[in-house]
Amino acid sequence: MNVRRLPDLSTDERAALFDRDAGVADARDAARDIVDRVRTEGDVAVREFAEEFDEVSVGNLDVTDEAERAYDRLDDELRAAIETAAENIEAFHTRSAPEDWRADFDGRELGRRYRPLERVGVYAPGGTAAYPSSVLMGVVPAKVAGVEHVAVSTPPADDIPDATLAAAHVAGADAIYQIGGAQAVAALAYGTETVNAVDKVVGPGNAFVTAAKAEVRGDVEIDFLAGPSEVAVLADGTADPELVAAELVAQAEHDPNASCVAVTADADLAEAVVVAVDEQVPERERAGVIREALTSDASGVLLARSMPEAVLFTEEYAAEHLAIMADDDEALLDRIDSAGSVFLGEFSPVAAGDYASGPNHVLPTGGGARRFGGLSVDHFLRSTTVQRLDEDSLGDLRETVTTLAEAEGLEGHAASVERRFDRE
Repeated sequence: MNVRRLPDLSTDERAALFDRDAGVADARDAARDIVDRVRTEGDVAVREFAEEFDEVSVGNLDVTDEAERAYDRLDDELRAAIETAAENIEAFHTRSAPEDWRADFDGRELGRRYRPLERVGVYAPGGTAAYPSSVLMGVVPAKVAGVEHVAVSTPPADDIPDATLAAAHVAGADAIYQIGGAQAVAALAYGTETVNAVDKVVGPGNAFVTAAKAEVRGDVEIDFLAGPSEVAVLADGTADPELVAAELVAQAEHDPNASCVAVTADADLAEAVVVAVDEQVPERERAGVIREALTSDASGVLLARSMPEAVLFTEEYAAEHLAIMADDDEALLDRIDSAGSVFLGEFSPVAAGDYASGPNHVLPTGGGARRFGGLSVDHFLRSTTVQRLDEDSLGDLRETVTTLAEAEGLEGHAASVERRFDRE
């Protein structure tokens, strides 16, 4: 990792920073074939793909009954950590849930009401690895929204990690399937002999999972298409270079394709961050993965000519995770509109949000934060507008409505209004 001057970046260098590809295009054909087979062959295709991709012979695809037993097997420390994280996630999402409302608009009673989706599928990466946090982040807000049936699908293994199953139990999942990859998305979207079809599929995954979500979108809803992890650290000269480096190293630990950038206008800080990164990487178990991510063209320490220039870059970058380490972080935050989740101050590591502070860690990548936000209760709700007009309030609109209707050549619309006033 080295320092690069922001104004000196070439077109190709900027493209490497901004064109963060989820890898969907390359996986699309293979994902389409998998989705098509699961849609037509059901459980048979799911089991064959488990053998091919996961090297596991799957007996029961439905492992819901294992969840409570897995919870009981957990050591007390891990059980408490899962429960605490679930409580914090539930508290945040409960606070952020929209409420029904009605109000008077010059005699027109207008409002909006929210109702949950009936069935939702949550994909949780896994297999031999355990990602209980991803289970919690998908299931808890769905349950807060009031979804009646929430199914979790996680890759099969000879022994699915107890932490994953236990997290599903704590979060209140109604069904758990040991199905992974694109085949899991297809099974949730279209149903099989074992899996009930859902209305929406959410959750993070690899390029094949993401490509499958792109394939089924339209037949079912999805949250969004997300790629490898990202972090941007916006820092001024007061920032601790050790902490800036720690954020870059932590995010690089996810994936060799992770994008990790720090941007500052302080040359001394920039150089100190590079030194700190070099010192911290060898200490990590996944040092090889971290080095690959941090030495890619999509990562780096960027030196701006001024903090306003650093802020402009950060806004354009629209990171999945944005850490702001500065003397007046609130002032910098006021100038940033595009970020998946923002972490303010030196005691707000991204890892807190990844696991237990409360906000969701399923977030837009690849600049998606310029267009939409992360997973929330809203993703599991439908909204309906409600209207009640009386004779006076409709009379106030009478001429406006009929004039517009006639201008559009829809005289029946105009007549539907007039008939209410022409009755004897």
